[in-house]
Amino acid sequence: MRRTRNHSLVSDLAFLSFIVLCNVCLIFTAGDPSQYLSDLILMNLCFFLAIVTYFTNVTAGLVLNVVFIFAYGIYITIQTVSLSQTIGLSTYFWIIMAPLLTIVVWLFASSVRELQEENELLKRQQEWLVTVDETTDLKNSLSFNKDAAVFAGLSTRYQIPLSLLVIKVKYWNEIRRFIPEEQLTEAIYDVSQISQSSIRTNDTLYLLDKEDVTWGLLLFTDLEGTQIVVERIKQRLREFNERQFAGKYKVELNLRIGAAEYHPDTVRTPLEFIARAKKQLEYDV
Repeated sequence: MRRTRNHSLVSDLAFLSFIVLCNVCLIFTAGDPSQYLSDLILMNLCFFLAIVTYFTNVTAGLVLNVVFIFAYGIYITIQTVSLSQTIGLSTYFWIIMAPLLTIVVWLFASSVRELQEENELLKRQQEWLVTVDETTDLKNSLSFNKDAAVFAGLSTRYQIPLSLLVIKVKYWNEIRRFIPEEQLTEAIYDVSQISQSSIRTNDTLYLLDKEDVTWGLLLFTDLEGTQIVVERIKQRLREFNERQFAGKYKVELNLRIGAAEYHPDTVRTPLEFIARAKKQLEYDV
């Protein structure tokens, strides 16, 4: 957090310094009408060096500044010798201003990149750590992997049967073509509420996949007990189809449900538990 604040402070200061330097350049360029054209060209060259630094790195910017100062110094020397001119304030101004603009832009660019990298890191950490879907308030697949291991341990220790229901909407890929994007989330939420209201308080519902909408339901019961829950969910869905869904979404939502019972000898990981339950979906047509 402290690093983020530091980068943010450097970025703000660099940006303000760049604005101040731009104003100084404009005031200086407008201050001497006789040198207006040459000052305008030099100012644009300085800005060009700063832009190159922003999209590359400070090394490239400083190398170009050295080339610019060297070439400009040769030009001024030739002008001084051939035309017997004195070195004016404009020469010193642009020799100093060019590297100043480059350094300020580099500080701004590097701070912004650091902030972007930290932001991406925080997003990845949030995606990894978050355990609840923000739309449905259901636990997600990460939470399922953690909970399934705990429930499996309880099942083995106390000899309590544990089953997993995997629930999917029939023809979801086809249905989503007929439902506006904003209603897809509502449909997921409505089906989640139906499933949630059909289980006991000690049973847990998970949203395993939000794209190919898939729910998981951990139940402390055997396969015979899961059939009661399956019938209860399907009955509630039929009622909602008649009263609400058909009119709301213009299509009927039907479910495919597969069930698998936990056995420590055959189910070694939560993912394998899900795979076994998904395989049973093939028989619910």
